[in-house]
Amino acid sequence: MKIVVFGATGSQQFHVISEAKNKGAVVYAATSSEKSFEKLETAGAIPVLGDMSDAQKMKEITKEMDAIALLIPVSLPNPADGFQFAKNVIDAAKANDVKMIVWNTSGFLAPQKLGIPMEDVKLDTKEYLKNCGVPYVIIEPSIYAENLLAPYTTDYVKRERKVAYPTPEDMPIGYIASRDVSAFVVEALYKPELSGRSFMVSGLDDLKGNGLAEKFSIGLGEKIDFYAMPPQEFGDKLSILVGEESARGVQGYYEMLASLPVYPTKFNPNLKEVLEELPVKMTPMEEWVKLHKAIFMG
Repeated sequence: MKIVVFGATGSQQFHVISEAKNKGAVVYAATSSEKSFEKLETAGAIPVLGDMSDAQKMKEITKEMDAIALLIPVSLPNPADGFQFAKNVIDAAKANDVKMIVWNTSGFLAPQKLGIPMEDVKLDTKEYLKNCGVPYVIIEPSIYAENLLAPYTTDYVKRERKVAYPTPEDMPIGYIASRDVSAFVVEALYKPELSGRSFMVSGLDDLKGNGLAEKFSIGLGEKIDFYAMPPQEFGDKLSILVGEESARGVQGYYEMLASLPVYPTKFNPNLKEVLEELPVKMTPMEEWVKLHKAIFMG
């Protein structure tokens, strides 16, 4: 099988390369920068240059491909452009008779539009995908454990032995490792009988802030506390990494979460049922922390 992966240069889709190669696939990885070629080649992919904003280039990249692992870029200067990017890839898939699209949504989809462009474009994409005529599966991950590898978290762990995240302490989250999400994506690529289905995937545990800190304490072998970082502080730190406009968009999302009278679900209590159809070996949170101990402890 020939697979082209979008978003493989980032943590959310990078492991799709190795997971797909383990199943014998020939993996191509689309990137908008030749600077990423070495990283992708080292991982075992064949890099192809193309920006998702270029509809014609998407047709060239997806020609003779059997399947597509799709991701909408999460740090666009104008998040509303995400729908057009996705549309260009979906249209190219249809034109080239691609047999399967598996879309990693980078989060649970909202039940209706929220007025937050980076979230609302996902609902537009879902509707377009449903009517495109190409077989598809949607993988909706909760919140990536890898979000905790950014400096806004790691700096606090190193300096103050606190795991920081911009959610209230009493908000439960089923953090999921990106490798596990990639494994779900690849399993779905090989299961055309699941076409038209959406799967919510999360980690094994629904952790409030102090529960997350307990997992960190186990993984790091030291007492770790939780710090509910104010979204404003989070946005300030994130702007250094992804730019002002993108950071404020993400900040607005976390401000919205904190303001809700009932927190949205970030965990799938029926994960066992998903695993029966998409068998994946899950990574316990404390094990994930231990794997990244060098990053957290400096």
